[in-house]
Formats: sequence, C-alpha cells, structure tokens
Amino acid sequence: MQKTTVEILAQTVDDAARHSKPIPMLTAHHPEMTIEDAYLIQRESIGRRLQRGEALVGLKMGLTSQAKMVQMGVHNPIYGHLTDEMSRNSGATLVISEHCHPRVEPEIAFLLESDLKGRVTIAQAKAAIGGICAALEVIDSRFQDFKFTLIDVVADNASSTRYVLGDVVETRDLDVSNLGMVMKVDGEVREIGSSAAILEHPLKSLVALVHMLDEVGEGLKAGQVILAGGATKAIPLEPNTQVSLEVQNLGTVEFFVKP
Repeated sequence: MQKTTVEILAQTVDDAARHSKPIPMLTAHHPEMTIEDAYLIQRESIGRRLQRGEALVGLKMGLTSQAKMVQMGVHNPIYGHLTDEMSRNSGATLVISEHCHPRVEPEIAFLLESDLKGRVTIAQAKAAIGGICAALEVIDSRFQDFKFTLIDVVADNASSTRYVLGDVVETRDLDVSNLGMVMKVDGEVREIGSSAAILEHPLKSLVALVHMLDEVGEGLKAGQVILAGGATKAIPLEPNTQVSLEVQNLGTVEFFVKP
C-alpha cells in the first residue's frame, strides 16, 4: 500500500476516534489491504496522537481467547498501542457519548520494570514484570453498524480507547495462570472468568506480544503497561451504571458510566 494511502487512512481512523464519528469499513474501499498494511495504518494513527502531545505508555493484546481466534479465522492474537490519554484511574467516570460502540472487558495488566525484546521465553518475560494489577479495558470499534474485518480492527488500533487500572501488586512471583475474575454492573454479576482464558496463560500473551513486535524490529520498554487481553466476552456500556472487576489476589477496579 502506498505511503500516501496509509497516511490518509490513518487520518480517517484517527479522526473517527477523536470525534466519535463512525466510519465505513476501510476494507470495503481497499480490499487489497493486508494485515501488514493495517499495522502501518495503526502506527501512523498513533504517530498523529504523539504529535498532538500524547505519550506512548504501553500496548494491549486482542483476540487472546481461542474462541475469538476461531471466530475471526486467525491463529494469532493482535495488538494495539496505548497512550496516556487513554488511561483512567479506578473510580473515574467515562462518558458513553465520547465513544461509538463502547464495550468493557476484564483483563490483567503487567507493568514492566525492564525492557523486553527478541524471542523471549516465559521465564524472561516474567522476570521483566515489576507489578501486576486488575484492569478494565473499554474497547470501541469506530466502524459503522459495528461491521468490520480483522484487518479493519488492526488498523483501528485494535479498538483501543480507554483502560482503568486497579492497585498494583508489587510482585513478579504471583501465579497468574488461573485467577478467578468477576465483572459486575451495579453490583450484579455479568461475567465470570479466569485468567487462564487469556491465551491459556497471561504470560503467554505477553510473550506472544514481544515475538510479534520482534518481527518488525520493535520491543517493549521498562515502565510500559501491557494489557494481556480479555478474560471473558466484552459487554456494552450502559449509562448511569457502575462497572467493577474483582480479580483473585489482585483486588478490585471500577469506573462509573454517564450518557
């Protein structure tokens, strides 16, 4: 795909996210687009954010459950970039009208204390972690009628829009392989899951991310936050509600929703 086309499409998805204006699928007009093109568009759109003064603070994984990969016809997860503008503190209020199709899913987040790059092992990935916390990620597809392909999702920065972190557990020794996770809306249980649903083990998700970045000559940096992926299906945000997540051994995280 030509550089000018990448730049135009990056502006399209960036504007859609900034102004909460749904757009047609990019692949509808560019059927030749590849997954590699989509990541170029993603990086170009993130570059626009950085030019506006946002800071890159981490990455997130998507399609980390086997069921979602089968549904989308893929064998690998995808990733997106996180900026400081996407971060919210636990207890914050999110506004539905600032999004197109907002949904929330329960996650686990890793905070890195050292760089990770190359064909790392699970042991190496674990050694780079300085903290772990419960997290709620709000995803938001910017495509009209919630219709898209995998390539569209990647170009749209893997639907990244907001994330909320709980208190950090300052240990790398915590076993995160099978932590119980309960997501509630106004105190009513909506989703029950386990961290084992995140690519069979959240650390496998972290390793997979580093390997995918290595393919394009990139890596992770100390201080970055990594969202490992959804442990259950995502549910739509509802106005005037409280969303909370309790993760075994990691505590709780919550936010409030306004229209």
